[in-house]
Amino acid sequence: MSNTQKQTPGRILRDAMSRGSVMAPGAFNALVARAVTDAGFEACYISGGATANVAGYPDIGLITLAEMCRSIREITQASGLPTIVDADTGYGEVECVIRTTIEYERHGAAGMHIEDQVFPKRCGHLSGKTLIPTEDMIEKIKAACAHRSNDDFIIIARTDARSVHGMDEAIDRANQYRNAGADMIFPEGLHSEEEFEQFAAKSPGLLLANMTEFGKTPMIPLTSFERMGYDLVIYPLSMMRLAMGHVRRGLEHLKANGSVQGVVAEMQTRAELYDLLGYTPGEQWDFPSTRHTP
Repeated sequence: MSNTQKQTPGRILRDAMSRGSVMAPGAFNALVARAVTDAGFEACYISGGATANVAGYPDIGLITLAEMCRSIREITQASGLPTIVDADTGYGEVECVIRTTIEYERHGAAGMHIEDQVFPKRCGHLSGKTLIPTEDMIEKIKAACAHRSNDDFIIIARTDARSVHGMDEAIDRANQYRNAGADMIFPEGLHSEEEFEQFAAKSPGLLLANMTEFGKTPMIPLTSFERMGYDLVIYPLSMMRLAMGHVRRGLEHLKANGSVQGVVAEMQTRAELYDLLGYTPGEQWDFPSTRHTP
């Protein structure tokens, strides 16, 4: 076994970020995770919102810890990539954050982010959010850091303060969260490239940027994030939105025409699916973790 294979997922991701900004597309199931690997990405992301959406729920904190852990296990095994996972508010108070940290790390995550919203949380790009006191979030961060089994596991503190109290409060909270032990800061809902630049200048250290669509943040290319000093850029719902856009159009076509003949050219072929799965009919299939290695 190589030295790389022996490394923890968190260490693999930290090493990748030391070489430059890392893109982490969101995978909403194991098949998408395999596609992320095959496309050549170095990291993967699991969104709580996407996990809720594919279960038929809105992103309001209805997904349980057990459901997220199942996704972590399936996606990390299928991709073999270091994976950052959304932990929402930690599923409760400090005791819940402790269990979340232990379970996420045990199930194969490279790290997790917890946020400073009041439960039930709202999507970070919606209005009407409420924050917990800074001191309460600090206790959650300290608890998470104290209960990870390996310091490589990345504890990320997300603050939604920009949309609630403004940039100064967001930066102040970020720096207090760093001082409490957070490895990385995730400023949610910034409104412009200038705000990302300002945040990076005033809260130096590891930074995560959320490049989601249809929200408060404009489309910003990776080169700009790298120039500004952001180490990890997540694309939490991009692949799900692409997939569901095609699903809806395909269903409309089937309903209108009584056949999918007109959209077959847009489909993944059987051969392409088998190639993605590493499957050849008539031959023994290897379990995903033996094919996809970090």
